[in-house]
Amino acid sequence: MWNRKHLKMVQGAAGLMFVVCGPSGAGKTSVINRVMRSVPRLSFSVSHTTRQRRAKETHGVDYYYVSEPEFQSLVDGDELVEHVVYQGDQYGTSRGEISRVFAAGDDLMLNIDVQGARLLQQTSVGRDVAVVYIFLTTSSREHLRERLERRGTEPQSVIDSRLATAEEEMDSIPLFDYLVINDDLERAVDELSAIVTAERVKIRSHV
Repeated sequence: MWNRKHLKMVQGAAGLMFVVCGPSGAGKTSVINRVMRSVPRLSFSVSHTTRQRRAKETHGVDYYYVSEPEFQSLVDGDELVEHVVYQGDQYGTSRGEISRVFAAGDDLMLNIDVQGARLLQQTSVGRDVAVVYIFLTTSSREHLRERLERRGTEPQSVIDSRLATAEEEMDSIPLFDYLVINDDLERAVDELSAIVTAERVKIRSHV
């Protein structure tokens, strides 16, 4: 019988990374948060950003909110595995966050944009770690617009810019392993949870 150490090696050391991408307003954060609460041994990688913190967001939970000089220091120190500019703000994933999660024996959930996912594929992390790429969106542009407007955190000009970016991001869907349509939150949560379970079983079958 396998002991606890062996099981941890199979479940954790394989370093599964679930990368969730999709347009702004698709509800990625809501879906991911629900999955994180229900699926064991799954940790969220908190990204760094120069974007201003929104009213309901928490530093160190939603993002690490840093200044432009602080972000540049991370870049110069090669501490980010990927970093991009989105809508004028910088976003990046730190090597420290990835190491922290894998050291605990958990799998990693990462919420980044399409450009960041492409960059990740070109890094040693993207090549050496088992990465599952998931695109999460709504079934229509109208649903995205409604959600962005209902959020009430950006002016109309920013919403229009985010929708234009979403059109470009949709062209990248064929590059992803899975597509989750978030018109119904419960169904989207179930689908993302099922993807995590299926990929874990797949990894075990190759050990």
